[in-house]
Amino acid sequence: MTTRREFLIGASATALSSTAVPGLAVAAANTKKRFVLVVLRGGMDGLAAFPPLGDPNYSDLRDGLLQASDNTIALDQNFAMHKSLTPIQKYYRSGDMAIIHAIAVPQRTRSHFDAQNVLENGAAKAHMLQDGWLNRALGVIDKSAGRLGLAVGYDTPPVMRGSTPIASWAPARIPPSPEHLLNSLGRLYQADPIFNRALKEGRRAQAMTGSVLGDTKMKRGNMRNPGRFKTLAEAAGRLLAADQGARVAVIEMGGWDTHANQGAEAGRLARNLGLLGNGLNELAGRLKPVWRDTVICVVTEFGRTVRMNGSKGTDHGAGGAAILLGGAVAGGRVATHWPSLRQDALFGGRDLAATSDTRALFKTIMHQHFDIPNGILERKIFPDSKGAVPPPGKLVRT
Repeated sequence: MTTRREFLIGASATALSSTAVPGLAVAAANTKKRFVLVVLRGGMDGLAAFPPLGDPNYSDLRDGLLQASDNTIALDQNFAMHKSLTPIQKYYRSGDMAIIHAIAVPQRTRSHFDAQNVLENGAAKAHMLQDGWLNRALGVIDKSAGRLGLAVGYDTPPVMRGSTPIASWAPARIPPSPEHLLNSLGRLYQADPIFNRALKEGRRAQAMTGSVLGDTKMKRGNMRNPGRFKTLAEAAGRLLAADQGARVAVIEMGGWDTHANQGAEAGRLARNLGLLGNGLNELAGRLKPVWRDTVICVVTEFGRTVRMNGSKGTDHGAGGAAILLGGAVAGGRVATHWPSLRQDALFGGRDLAATSDTRALFKTIMHQHFDIPNGILERKIFPDSKGAVPPPGKLVRT
């Protein structure tokens, strides 16, 4: 049975959630580093986002999908970028963006649920761990600080769930609480150590968020809708750039399960890539004051089949692509152990083979960006990952 105190504490949290930011105010952190994880749910087609035009097998395998070089932006002699990602082209040219290709989670599965679980729990297989690898990492980065982690949206993604407290932000569901009501609650429970602390933290969070986000608005609804990504990215960027804001954030973007009518230079996938590019550019712009200390990592649970299906789309695959963006990124290159698209090199005869492990990508970032020792990474954050193959070369500038 819920006690009166439990009810009132819950009610105060609701009253203060006009900006949905419980505990957002952050104690002075010992790190200036920023990290944003963007999870693309549904399985982005990495072969369309970053086509390997230098692979002689690509054109034949992609009949009906993106092929022509005049619909892409050349990155190097072997790889290109979909023109819908033009808003982030400048970061690649300036050396602040790297493409990670032929990468996947360690468990080969065509299940969204299992692949996303592995991507976020940091284990070798689905459901081996019950908390998220980024939540575990937050507990190591700075134990003395407040809530360094920020979940952007109504739900906390699995990668951020665990014993380390985090903050959250989402558009308001209810009108702001009147100041006189909050003052009355403060006087009423001044002697209550639990309730009084929760109330004060909530009010500080509300004030901080209001001063940072200002006029940020969004209609209620599904926060994973691709059309909402830019606004979520803007909010995350503002909050992470603030001195008393969080240091690590997670944003989600859905709509990448392109089984039908995927399109090529135009169409469903191109629209999503355009929204992603605009959102990442907005995020980068808001993080400009702390850009040199920033890494943004864009990942998805798996790639898609190399051939088009009967519905003019692509099915769940294996190897895909990730994006690293930020002033701390050692970019200007495509980092990959490219496996070839020859028929005998395809995974299961239908997918791009994965030659890098997402756990190794995350481990490299956590080690090079936050100075977490490899021993701790392999014991506490990514167990059983010692043999995971990272992308080639240095990923983060020091």
